[in-house]
Amino acid sequence: MSGDTSGHDETVSLERLETHELRDRAVALARRRWDIRFFWRLLELLPAVEAAAGNLEAGEAGVAQASGLFYDALGAQEDPRVQEQLRPIFFDYLAKHDDSAEESTGSA
Repeated sequence: MSGDTSGHDETVSLERLETHELRDRAVALARRRWDIRFFWRLLELLPAVEAAAGNLEAGEAGVAQASGLFYDALGAQEDPRVQEQLRPIFFDYLAKHDDSAEESTGSA
């Protein structure tokens, strides 16, 4: 019985790579594919992974760094038309989660 073993061979090949090589290849592939879900998954996992590795302070800092990265990415996009397209997302998030919005508008 001869089956296609190319998938198995690729898995074995990947398993032999050092972690930093896997990371570099995965990040490069995700960039080429514009795979935001991959990067989002990494951002979601980083604080927990840092904590599991015993880096409790780094886990807490990861959230701050992630928000900084998003702010930089959005700030770099100065096109007002793009910002206006994102406005409903900003509005929706603040409407659902920002208790200070009521305070700043004087509503109770």
